[in-house]
Amino acid sequence: MTVLITGGAGFIGSNFIHEWFCKNNEKLINLDLLTYSANLSNLKEFKNDSRYVFINGNINDKSLVSNIFAKYQPRLVINFAAESHVDRSINNPSIFIETNVLGTLNLLECALNFYNNKEYVKKDDFIFLHISTDEVFGEINLNDPPFDEDSKYFPNSPYSASKASSDHLVRSFNVTYNLPTIITNCSNNFGPYQSVDKFIPLVINRAIKQKNIPIYGNGLNVRDWLYVSDHCSALIEIIINGKTGQTYNIGAQNERNNNEVVFTICDLLDELIPISGKDKKSYKELIKYVKDRPGHDKRYAVNSNKLRHETNWAPEIDFSNGIRKTIEWYLNNQKWVKDSEKKL
Repeated sequence: MTVLITGGAGFIGSNFIHEWFCKNNEKLINLDLLTYSANLSNLKEFKNDSRYVFINGNINDKSLVSNIFAKYQPRLVINFAAESHVDRSINNPSIFIETNVLGTLNLLECALNFYNNKEYVKKDDFIFLHISTDEVFGEINLNDPPFDEDSKYFPNSPYSASKASSDHLVRSFNVTYNLPTIITNCSNNFGPYQSVDKFIPLVINRAIKQKNIPIYGNGLNVRDWLYVSDHCSALIEIIINGKTGQTYNIGAQNERNNNEVVFTICDLLDELIPISGKDKKSYKELIKYVKDRPGHDKRYAVNSNKLRHETNWAPEIDFSNGIRKTIEWYLNNQKWVKDSEKKL
């Protein structure tokens, strides 16, 4: 039995591989192009593990992907591979279409060809699990109920539009070709191994360097923050107990606006590594409000009741514990941070 993961050297993918090998001995193939947000050092402990195979390659490479299916015959495909930075999608949307839409289409076509091969005898076990985002639903107002699985898609950035497109492709392959697919839409993740150009690592990194901490607009944009290990455990529950042809929202009910997130980080850094010198007494003095980005959604929040009712999953890490663990990880892994910065 074999699992194929795409984008497994990235933030969520590498955390998932750690979670997977804590609970499974099934062979895992990691296909990753190693773009700026990927880092093989995230998985260094598995380098010589017989259960783990790394392949450097592009999910758009039909020959490569087809050969991987033929050679390893995975019973499970998990598609983490994606461009995911909203600001980058505003500056260069074409790469998001290439990876998130065309790359997903290529994976689906290769998976379908493999699944329909008469020699493949594990059809009853096969799952194509596609990892998506709550951003496909657009924004909601502060008093609106969270998104559920029946919410309309209303993407507002090139990134969210590309993920919405890929979700529609995955669903269409289930309905049209009977490929066993599952789609998950998660809220904002945070935790170890996240690229330092993302919001929480960026705030931590700039603070400890005593550089200005930028906050878009008025800082009142709200996100539901999901600690990455809780996301990974949810995916494993879905693999075991989820139903093909379905979508599942994954959220933690940890809603915070950007101001609250930054203030919390600054307070914890004041406690963990107080600023020395007389110029500043708190990291909060580094905060600088900057011009808002185009199409900045006011609020995301997801209803995870379907997932909780159909599986045994519930989040274990609340925001307070998760953000402390995250800060401590970045403080203790400064070499990783510096290596990540070099790729930006």
